[in-house]
Amino acid sequence: MQTIDMANTPLRDLNATLQAQAEATNQTAWEIVNPKGSHAIAVGLDAEIEVTVKGSTGYYCGGMNKLATINVHGSVGPGVAENMMSGTVIIDGDASQYAGATGHGGTLIIKGNASSRCGISMKGIDIIVHGNVGHMSAFMAQSGNLVVCGDAGDALGDSIYEARLFVRGSVKSLGADCIEKDMRPEHIALLTDLLERGGCDAKPEEFKRYGSARQLYNFNIDNAY
Repeated sequence: MQTIDMANTPLRDLNATLQAQAEATNQTAWEIVNPKGSHAIAVGLDAEIEVTVKGSTGYYCGGMNKLATINVHGSVGPGVAENMMSGTVIIDGDASQYAGATGHGGTLIIKGNASSRCGISMKGIDIIVHGNVGHMSAFMAQSGNLVVCGDAGDALGDSIYEARLFVRGSVKSLGADCIEKDMRPEHIALLTDLLERGGCDAKPEEFKRYGSARQLYNFNIDNAY
């Protein structure tokens, strides 16, 4: 395992080293120590490497991730895994606002709670939260899956498109055009896989599904003037 100590390695050098692994490498395991809440740690990775961050981070950790597995042994600031394409990002603690924003693919696992706007404008990413999510989560979510093992705050799924939302606990309120939907066998099967992937101690039958009523983003002649 390669260890990078941020106490004496600048952030730019750290990211350049990790990004360089995209050109083929046998150095597949990396450990980052003393992150000290630094922003933009391990961004833009494009290789099947494993990166362990020993401590909490600031903004945009794991942003634009592709292929890599990033595990943060701590909590993260706003925008973790923002615009993620593939791979896996695992947060052992809590995540601040807009976790997984605009993510196109891959899996984001948050073992604590996530703040407001979790999954905003998600475009195919799977987000699995062991705890609660804050208000306006999955706002304008286009596709992908958001799994919440705890409770959801106000305006869940506001202006949602075709993402699927699964919540085990209570929902304070639903946003515009978001409604509760039936849990059919295919959704149980999908959720079973997601819970397994996220290492969640929960049963799919305990969840409710929410999604778009398809009234907001579809043209209706009655609304034309």
